[in-house]
Amino acid sequence: MIAQPVLTEILLRFACFMEIDWYRIFFEKLNLEYALEIVARTMVMFVIVLVIIRLSGKRGVRQLSIFEVAIIISLGSAAGDPMFYKDVAIIPAFLVCSTIIIAYRSVTWFTAKSRKIEKWVEGNPIYIIENGMFAIDNISKDSLAMDEFFAELRQVSVTHLGQVETAILETNGNISVFFFPTKDIRYGLPILPKVYGKQHVEISAHGTYACVFCGNPAFLASGKHTCNRCGKNKWIAASNSDRIK
Repeated sequence: MIAQPVLTEILLRFACFMEIDWYRIFFEKLNLEYALEIVARTMVMFVIVLVIIRLSGKRGVRQLSIFEVAIIISLGSAAGDPMFYKDVAIIPAFLVCSTIIIAYRSVTWFTAKSRKIEKWVEGNPIYIIENGMFAIDNISKDSLAMDEFFAELRQVSVTHLGQVETAILETNGNISVFFFPTKDIRYGLPILPKVYGKQHVEISAHGTYACVFCGNPAFLASGKHTCNRCGKNKWIAASNSDRIK
């Protein structure tokens, strides 16, 4: 049975909830004329943004670099206000969008002429895997989500890192993967979810294991061990299976 003070508190909170002016929250200053104006403004700005993105030459989000994502965010900010604020006209917003695309085209032209500017704007590709192991220096500097990275590898039929000779994180966010020939596949860190979850600090039986942090494979006896490559101490039983194509 609910105690009297608790019941009183619940009733008070419910009463406050019921006193909220829901009409003001959902319909404040909204009438049919304003609603139609919002629809018209939104359609116009949507077409403007769509045309500008089309002029940028990009076909999809996965092709966008960090710089281009910043451009898209700027366009969204410029296009959002005229969609529903009465005091924000469409033509000034169009001028903002036009300025953004001109700036984008100018920066693109300069990056094509100067490697230094391109490097500053776009960044560099990052080696994530080299010779079946993580490139430690690069993965520690870059905020890479392992779950997302493993998902990308699984989509190209990778089950462990020993199948991968090189993996590169491109400036547009895509990952380029180069595989070992079948005869050169080595022991590597498993990346299938059920297997990857079986991490151990203490080895129960001797065998080949891979370091969870760097992917370094090593033949280990039972007991606790520290990776001689990265200094970490978590291990998973390594795999050297072929890649299923």
